[in-house]
Amino acid sequence: MKFTTVDTSERLAQLRAEMSAHGIHLYIVPSEDSHQSEYTAPCDKRREYISGFTGSAGIALITHSEAALSTDGRYFNQASQQLDSNWTLLKQGMKDVPTPHGWIISHTRWGDKVGVDPQVMSTSQFNSLKDKLSRSSGAELIPLFLNLVDMVWPDRPSRPANPVNFHSLKYSGVSAHEKIARLCKFIDDKHAKFIVLTALDEIAWLFNLRGSDIPYNPVFFSYAIVSSDSVLLFVDKSRIDPETTNYISEFATIRPYQSFFDDLRIFAESWVCNVSASTEKPPIVASNKTHPPCLLPENVPYAVTMTVGQNNVNFVPSPVQKFKCVKNSTELAGMIACQERDGAAVIEYLAWLEDQMVSGADIDEVQGADILESCRAKKDLFVGLSFDTISSSGPNSAVIHYSPIRGNCRQLSTAEIYLLDSGGQYLDGTTDTTRTVHFGVPTREEKTCYTLVLKGHISLATAVFPMGTGGGTLDILARRPLWENGLDYRHGTGHGVGSYLNVHEGPMGISSAATSSGRVPLEPGMVISNEPGFYKDGEFGIRIESVVVVCKADTPFSFGDKPFYGFKTITAVPFMRRLIDLDLLDDDEIHWIDMYHQLVRTKVLPFLDGNDLALAWLERETAPLR
Repeated sequence: MKFTTVDTSERLAQLRAEMSAHGIHLYIVPSEDSHQSEYTAPCDKRREYISGFTGSAGIALITHSEAALSTDGRYFNQASQQLDSNWTLLKQGMKDVPTPHGWIISHTRWGDKVGVDPQVMSTSQFNSLKDKLSRSSGAELIPLFLNLVDMVWPDRPSRPANPVNFHSLKYSGVSAHEKIARLCKFIDDKHAKFIVLTALDEIAWLFNLRGSDIPYNPVFFSYAIVSSDSVLLFVDKSRIDPETTNYISEFATIRPYQSFFDDLRIFAESWVCNVSASTEKPPIVASNKTHPPCLLPENVPYAVTMTVGQNNVNFVPSPVQKFKCVKNSTELAGMIACQERDGAAVIEYLAWLEDQMVSGADIDEVQGADILESCRAKKDLFVGLSFDTISSSGPNSAVIHYSPIRGNCRQLSTAEIYLLDSGGQYLDGTTDTTRTVHFGVPTREEKTCYTLVLKGHISLATAVFPMGTGGGTLDILARRPLWENGLDYRHGTGHGVGSYLNVHEGPMGISSAATSSGRVPLEPGMVISNEPGFYKDGEFGIRIESVVVVCKADTPFSFGDKPFYGFKTITAVPFMRRLIDLDLLDDDEIHWIDMYHQLVRTKVLPFLDGNDLALAWLERETAPLR
C-alpha cells in the first residue's frame, strides 16, 4: 500500500503566523491529549492535522523555516510515505538522528521562546526540556494555554460526549467504594490530603464506569480529585442516565468537565495560603514546602501542576495504575473467558478465509477485517474492537502498525504471508492476538523467519524468573533466536492489557528500550502480551502475539523465601503449521507447541459447535507436529 500524503504548506504557514503573533520561535505539537492518552479522539489529533502523519506515536517540531516529525521504529515506513516535503523525519533510536530534545536545542539560541500547550505535555517532559534548554541553548520554554493548532484548524471535530455507563460488579470484581478506600489509604500513608487523576482509564477503573469517547477505548473524558473528605468526578452530567447518576452519587460529587481547573485551584486553596492569580493562564496556588498536600501521578499534564503549584506537589507513580494492572480473581476469570470466545472468532475467520482463498475468491485486506469483526460480534459480551485491525498482506505486513484503507488496500493472495493483529472489547475483558499465516506454499526464508520468531515467543512464554524481575530483563529471551541469526525487530515485546479497558496498559512492559516500564517488577495477576516479530521491508512481516498472565511458578528448589514467577498463555488461537520448520525446533519446543495446541482445542471446541469448516481447520492446525 502507498500511503496518502497531505500538502501541509498552508497549515504550516497559518501556524507560523500564530507563532509570530505570540512571539514563539519553535512550537511543539505532541501526540497526546489533555489526559496524556496514547490513543486520542479525532478532536485531539493535532499532530496528525499539522503533519499529515496518522500513526499513534510521534512529536511535531516547527520553527519558522523548518518542521520535523520524530517517531519510533513502528512507523518509519509509514511516516516516510505520509510526510510531505515540508517535513524532516527523525527516526528515533537510529545512529546520528537527534532526539526531539536534541533537535529543539540545535534549532534555538539564547532568548528564543519555545511554545507548547501545557495541557498536552506531561510535567516530567516539560521540566526536563525546560532544564535542558536553560543549560544548553538558553531558550525559554513557554506554556501557552491557547493551543495554536486549534486556532488554525477550521474543521476541528467537536469533543465527544457519549453516554457513561456503570460497569457491573460481576465483571469488575471490586466495588468503587473499596477501590476509593484503598486509594484514600494510599493518600494517608503518603501524608497528603488529596490526589488528582487525569488518566481516563484510571478514572474509569476506579469508579467502575465505562464510555466510548475514544475509538476502541471504553473510556470517557473526565478528571477526578480524591480525598478522604470528598470525591469529585468531573464529567458532563448530561451524559449520565439517572440510574448511573444515583450510583455515582453514593461515593462522588459530579462536577462539570469544563470546571476542573477552576475547582482544582479552589480545592488546593483550602490546603495552602497566599494564593496568587493570573488572568492569562490558570491560577497558580502559592507554595507550601513543609507538607505538600497534593499527590500527582508522574505523567500528569503540566497545566495541572501549574494550577496546584509545583512546590505543593509530591509526584508519585500512579497508585491507581498499579492497583489496576494487577487483576483480581473476577477480572482474571473474565480475561481468560473472553480469550476463549475471541479465539473461536479468529479461528472461524481464518478457516473461512483459507477456504475462500483456495477457491480463488477475491478478498482484500479491509473485507477480511470486516468479516473478522462480524465473527467477533456474534460472541457473548462483545462490545467492539480493541484497536483498528491490522489486516496486512505481502509487503504491507512489513509495516508494523499498518491499517488498511477501504478502496486503497491489497488483495489477499495464496502466494503471500498474511499478518492479522486484532482484538476485541468484551464486558469481561480485552483481547489482543496476532497470528501470521500463509494459504499457499511459503518460501524457505519465510518459514525460517517465522520459526525463529516462534522460538522467541516460546522462550518468553516458558520463562521462569524471581520476584522483582522487570520485563526489560526478559526481553532478550524473545530476541535471542533472531539475534543469533543477525535479525531483530523495532518494537517492544510486550505491553500490559486492560480488563475491558485500554488494550495498552501500564506501568509494566517487556522491551529492550531504556524505559521505566521495563523496570517495573512483574507480579502475579498482571496481564501482558508476548509479541516478537520480524519485518523485511517491501516483502513480508511476521509477528506472533499472545496474551499471558503472570503467575507463581513451581520450581524444584527454593532460594530463601523469594518466590519465582512465570507466564500462563491465555490466547486461544493455534500457530500456523505450514510456516513452521521443524528442523529449527528442539524437542522441548515441539512438546510445548503440542501441549498448547491441545489446550486451545479443548477450550475453543465448545464455541465452534455446528461450524464444520472451523472445526476441521482447528483439528488440522492443532494436530501433533510429529
